[in-house]
Amino acid sequence: MNSNDSKPALYEMNPLGRFSDRAADYVKYRPTYPAAAIEAILDGLGESSQLTAADIGAGTGISSRHLAERGVRVLAIEPNAEMRQAAAPHERVEFREGTSEATNLPDSSLDLVSCFQSFHWFNPVLSLPEFRRILKPSGRLAVVWNLRDRADALTLGYTQIVKSASNSHPAEKRARAIEPLLASPDFSDVRAIEFAHRQNVDLAGLIGRAKSASYIPNSGPHLQKIISDLTELYQAHCGDRGFVSLVYKTRVYLGNRTDN
Repeated sequence: MNSNDSKPALYEMNPLGRFSDRAADYVKYRPTYPAAAIEAILDGLGESSQLTAADIGAGTGISSRHLAERGVRVLAIEPNAEMRQAAAPHERVEFREGTSEATNLPDSSLDLVSCFQSFHWFNPVLSLPEFRRILKPSGRLAVVWNLRDRADALTLGYTQIVKSASNSHPAEKRARAIEPLLASPDFSDVRAIEFAHRQNVDLAGLIGRAKSASYIPNSGPHLQKIISDLTELYQAHCGDRGFVSLVYKTRVYLGNRTDN
């Protein structure tokens, strides 16, 4: 079996098209983000209604709407047409086709660039200079992941099922993707903040959450095995509540645009 080190980088694994058949599950079953995380991202940037943000790899706009609900004008940059079309509209969110390497946005035009659950799919060598280019001198970069909390028994069981089903896909180690930002000359004062978060799901939601991952089989016997394993996990933990909770650590990295 190949190790993760022998596998291609995530940005070489069809990041622009791989979610095309996952849009419906993405809309229904992906977790949101805690309010405190959104507040931390915006803290100190000024009056929210005066801010413009680019949400890169916006998917179906979950994070874009979080920012917009605080009054921010959001340019949701998403290369996948199916994901853009599945997004619920919001008056302060404008979806545009683009990539992390070529956003097609003007120089020094943004107060915030955000990457929610997407940065690990980007080529950092090309994306980080692009983010710096489009940010104002006072601008901020926010990189956010909902990382599963393996200290929780249900969440650990879910993680083990997904890891096995995906043949230990490198996206399961997405937290390591932050390393290029920490070493980047384009951003300084990078700091990390963590917030507790949870997603309550019924059995359909637990299965749908797994199916929304692009590296999980979406048909055939492998999917049936995942469904069987998740059903057994759910039944072991749901009790009489009718739902279980996936527990996350929402990790937010904030960095300032450098002046050089």
